[in-house]
Amino acid sequence: MTLVAALVAAAVVVAVLMTGTALLARRVGRLAVVDVVWGAGFVLVAVVAALVVSVDDAGGPGTTARRWLLVLLVAVWGGRLAWHIRQRAHGLLGPGETPPEDPRYADLMEGKPFSHAVTRVFLTQGVAMWLVATPVVVGIALAVPEDPWARWPIALGVVVWAVGLTFEAVGDAQLAAYKAVPKEERPSVMDTGLWAWSRHPNYFGDACVWWGLWLVGGLGSGWVAGLATVVAPVAMTYFLAFATGARLLEREMMRRPGYPEYAARTSMFVPLPPKRA
Repeated sequence: MTLVAALVAAAVVVAVLMTGTALLARRVGRLAVVDVVWGAGFVLVAVVAALVVSVDDAGGPGTTARRWLLVLLVAVWGGRLAWHIRQRAHGLLGPGETPPEDPRYADLMEGKPFSHAVTRVFLTQGVAMWLVATPVVVGIALAVPEDPWARWPIALGVVVWAVGLTFEAVGDAQLAAYKAVPKEERPSVMDTGLWAWSRHPNYFGDACVWWGLWLVGGLGSGWVAGLATVVAPVAMTYFLAFATGARLLEREMMRRPGYPEYAARTSMFVPLPPKRA
């Protein structure tokens, strides 16, 4: 019942959060506020699930330690992502200026009422948030198996999470530094640092973060829980690489001078040595 209570609590948190985000987006006239809420929402889900489970805590020290480890990992990742997206939206604006709508949402809403966004943006992202968070909620709610084998997924998961966070944070920082240079003084395409090995190192890092959290929370709770929750990192990787992430961005970037040549020598997602010209 503890697991059920945690999953229900997570669903309630997501529903309330997305309802509030929809109301805020309508008031300010920008659907892109949901991108800031995305990272912060996972933090809220993890904290609430941990508090709900702590009320009826039947786990040992190892279980309690992993519970708050998961909260910490999600908080570091989600807090950094929310801060970065907000800074990206406001960093290049002058006093009193309002950031423009994200082109993705502008295209989605062209000629359509706000109710269209309720189902296509807020409901969709709410369901995705709850689904992707299930390994975290399961890891928070379930006890750590006593079998010695259960320790290696947790340790490996922390390593994979750290690699993912590094790729995501460093990739974002390198791209921000590139964009800070006046357009006439910088190359037409960002192709140095991590971006020489992957066209989307930040998306790759994000996927690694969620595979790491699945190892810690899902597989670290036993093979049954691991199999039941593996759909979460698979879905997240699919969204990042082929649906709403890299593939969608590629359509616009391919129109930029020099990008097709950059794409021909650089891996789209998984970092690989660049091909020779």
